[in-house]
Amino acid sequence: MTVTDPDVSPLSRAVLRVFPPPARWAPLLRLLPSDWQRRALEAAVTRLLAEPLRCNQLDFMRGRRLGIEVPDLGLNWVLSLEGDRLRATDEPAQATVRGNATDLLLLASRLEDADTLFFQRRLELTGDTELGLTARNLLDRLPWESVPLGMRILLNRGARAAREARRLQGAGS
Repeated sequence: MTVTDPDVSPLSRAVLRVFPPPARWAPLLRLLPSDWQRRALEAAVTRLLAEPLRCNQLDFMRGRRLGIEVPDLGLNWVLSLEGDRLRATDEPAQATVRGNATDLLLLASRLEDADTLFFQRRLELTGDTELGLTARNLLDRLPWESVPLGMRILLNRGARAAREARRLQGAGS
């Protein structure tokens, strides 16, 4: 039995069926200067984690580096806490969360929980597991209402569309 997302219209399904999977976007993303990617990531993470940053809940990141890898998009970032801001760095990660774009989007939108994604091996944590689990637990405790409304809407709609596109294309990405 195939379950479709009731929030996705038939027209949207037709578009998603032919929409390029994330791996097809990788060559285009490589054209974006890495500095632009970094600035966009830093702005998004700073906005998303404004409250934990303000309350010093990210102090566990001081002097440590957490990586995020999105292999199907060819993206790889490493974040560290410098002063009171999360910054992208060129230094190697001490812990890395790896997953395809759709699964990371489902995690960020809270349409899938981390335990399910890790148990199904759709997400992988390597390196310093204590650092990775501490970051994951902080994100799990982050009140969804504290995420700016526009970002919640964007994450939710993007994740639903990505999940439906993956289902319609019958692909694992």
